[in-house]
Order: sequence, then C-alpha cells, then structure tokens
Amino acid sequence: MEQLAVSDGRRTLLVVRERVAGRPPCAPEPRTVSADEYDTARGLAGQWPADYVLVETTPREPAVVTAGACRTTPLYLAHDDTALHGSWDMADLRTHVTGLNPREVARLLIYRPRYSTDTLFRGIHRLTERATAHYGGHLFLRYPEPALHSGPRDLALDADILGAFVEAMDDAMDLRPLDPAKTVFHLTGGFDSGTLATRAAERFPGQLNTSAILIGGPGREQQIRRRKEMRAAVPFADRDDLIDAMEHTPLHPDCARVAGALISPYEEPLHHPFTRMTKVLASRGAHTVVTGLCGDEMVALSQAEYPHKAMGELKDVRLLPWIGERAAAALEFTDDGIAPPAVVNSMSLLSLETTAPVLLREKFWPVHPFADPGMIQLGEWLPMDWRELKQLQRRRLAALGLSEDVTQPVERESFAEVVQHALTTHGRPLFAKMLHEGSALFDDGLVNPDGLRQAVRRLSEGTYREDGDAQLLQVIDLHLATQAFM
Repeated sequence: MEQLAVSDGRRTLLVVRERVAGRPPCAPEPRTVSADEYDTARGLAGQWPADYVLVETTPREPAVVTAGACRTTPLYLAHDDTALHGSWDMADLRTHVTGLNPREVARLLIYRPRYSTDTLFRGIHRLTERATAHYGGHLFLRYPEPALHSGPRDLALDADILGAFVEAMDDAMDLRPLDPAKTVFHLTGGFDSGTLATRAAERFPGQLNTSAILIGGPGREQQIRRRKEMRAAVPFADRDDLIDAMEHTPLHPDCARVAGALISPYEEPLHHPFTRMTKVLASRGAHTVVTGLCGDEMVALSQAEYPHKAMGELKDVRLLPWIGERAAAALEFTDDGIAPPAVVNSMSLLSLETTAPVLLREKFWPVHPFADPGMIQLGEWLPMDWRELKQLQRRRLAALGLSEDVTQPVERESFAEVVQHALTTHGRPLFAKMLHEGSALFDDGLVNPDGLRQAVRRLSEGTYREDGDAQLLQVIDLHLATQAFM
C-alpha cells in the first residue's frame, strides 16, 4: 500500500491505494499544489487501476469519501455528531452499534447476501465500490451509476482462447509488484487456483511457495492427489504449507470467534482454519497471498444461458425452521436498497471482503487475479461452450499435460464435510448455551428458539442434512457476533 496527500490551501485530498508495478512508492508527506494541479491530481486519482480510497475535505462543506472499483477490502463507516470513522475491521466501530438490521439478518440467515450499504448492525455502514460517502455531521451514502458489461462474442477462425487467457492472467498479476520470495499461492487443487498458480510457476520457476487447507469427506484424497500433480507439473518452490480443516475445525474452542473476539459476521465462516493458515504463512516471512477466488464468477452462465435458482432462494422458508417471524417478513425486502451492477461482480466483492480481514491482521495483502477487470471482460466475451463447467480452466490445465484426475475430477471437493463435522461436534454445545442463555436474535424475533431447538435435536440424532442444516453455521456465527459487538 501507499498513501499521499495534496492541498491547494483550501481543499485537501488524501489517497490510500494499492501499489502498482513500475512505479516507485509515493512519498506520504503532504504537498501544496495550485488549484489546477489539485484538479488534475483528483482526476488522476480516480483512474487508478487497483484498489484505492479517497478522502476529500473542504472548509464548511461535507467531507467526501470515495471507494474505487477494484475493491480488495471492505470499508465500514460509522459516525457521530462530530466525526466520521472508517475501517476495514468492523471491531473498530463497535461503539457505534445501536441494534440489529432485520433485513440484513434475513439475508444472511438464508445465505442470500446482497451487496449494499447495509450491515448486520444499525450504526455501521458499508461503502460499496465507486460509492461516495458525504459527511458533515450527518452521513449520506450515494451509489454510483451502474457499470456497463458486455456479452459473448463470435470467435475468429484463428482465435487463440488459451493464449488470451494466459495473457490476461499475466496482465492481472503483473499489475502489482509481487516479490516471489514473499508471495504464497493458495493452491487448493481446484481449477481456479490451479490455473493461476501453475501459470505463475512457469514464469517464476522454483520460486513460488504454496499453501492449502485440506477438506474432509470423499474429495480429500482426490484434493491431495490433484495438488501433488499440479506441483509436479511445473517447478514450484519446496515449501507447501497445509492446514487440516478436520483437525483445526470451525467452532473449535480455540477459534477467536468462539472465544468472544470482535469478529465481524462478514469474515470467513471457516474462521479458525483460515486464521491458523495465515499465522503459519506470516511466520515464514510472506506478505502477499494470491488466490483463485472469483474464478466461478468470471465464467458464470447467465440466466438466459442456463436458468438456475438464485443463491439463497427458498421455495419454502419452513425448510429452515429457525427463521423467526420478523426475519421471515423481512425476506420480501432482501433486494431493496442494493448497489447497482458493479465493475467486479457483487458476489465477488462480498467474497473478497470475507477473506481480507483475516489476512490484513497478519500484515498480508491479498491478490485475486480473477477479479481483475481485464479477466472479467475476457470471461464476458467468451462463448458459452468455453465457460460452461469451467471449460476454460479445464482446457488450460489439460494443455499443461495434467491428467483427467485434475481436469475431470470424479469427487466433489468442498468444505461441506468440514461444516458438518463442526456443527455436529463443537457446534452442539454452542447451540445448547445459546438456547439456555438467550440471544439478541431471539429477542428481536429474528431466530425462532423452538425451531432452532428442533434443528439442534436433529443434529444430536445423527440425521444431518446438508441442504438445510449447513445454514446453522451462519446462525451460530451471527449469534457470536451479536454477543461480541452488543
């Protein structure tokens, strides 16, 4: 990161931004410039190709805070009569919490997150991409105009799709000044992290270390095999740090969230294993993590191409018996007040916000090449047969000579079994305590304690159902967040 400040004697502009390659870091000392030079600096600041936040102040006018389009971190805002506060860590704004937002609770309970200024807590707001916050004793948040997107194009007869994909990956990674010796690639064994990491290893042979969190269930051995084959196909560095999520389970008593730390409800649901992994990597001296996040969104099919149920869409709320009456009533309004179409897919932005705080606390900067606008545009232009079932990533890995075990895996690889294990072991006493001591979610009519008791009883009887019971992880995470913040 870097920061700079300029003033023309009346207006002041503060810029905090992600560094880009090929430019020396800016000197942070404030500089005095002419009014014309200030206008030029302000215009150029908004064209920065990576993540940035701008703060502008003018005497007797509201202060203005603007976020860039390529967001990597969240920015939460809160205010009182005399000051505007902002942070990527919601814990810094705890004293401004005045209650729960029923509409946002409803979204989170059914796993239907929406990108908006809403957060779980009244008094804390999210500044979305390209949005502006105006503060002069009161806070006003203004959304930007919708970002324009394009659709699939016809291919030229000699189109080199894989070549264009490689070029787009290189461009996305070259934008930032990565130091191979201090950069770790999160190589899960999946298509997205696999294509990025193997390409980077081609360019920096023998220099890049890797890491992963091991899953449970039938896909575990396949994950191990696929990762091993990827690492053998191109020259990585020797170090490969692994954390077993079945051992370092979410909701484990050692988890900071369970211990009562001020962990935002938007942070990584599998908080404990990801925190353990980040601490291990920090102890190695690394400061940058490259992930395969947002690869799904890059090649996603539209509703016109493949009609499908929206994320979190429920045909019958009774499938989640713990949904309280007030939350059920709020479900009708879950799409109200959401941000307009973004440059980077809104689900991608929410995913990046989930990942960032765990890394930032350990002084890491996350890099997500699939969220680069150039990568996104390439995905939009590709015909359906290159996007369907991630054919783009599969064919790239096949071009490296990797076997069908990598390109056409048989078993599903997910954290579903990890979540089941967490809920049926460490989760049960947490739910018992919640039901015994009470919860703000009960008090506000957002979670039905009788319905929750029914679901927890089913966990105890060993009749776990993934489609329905997995959402209980969100219930306990929200409860722990309300306990810590309220």
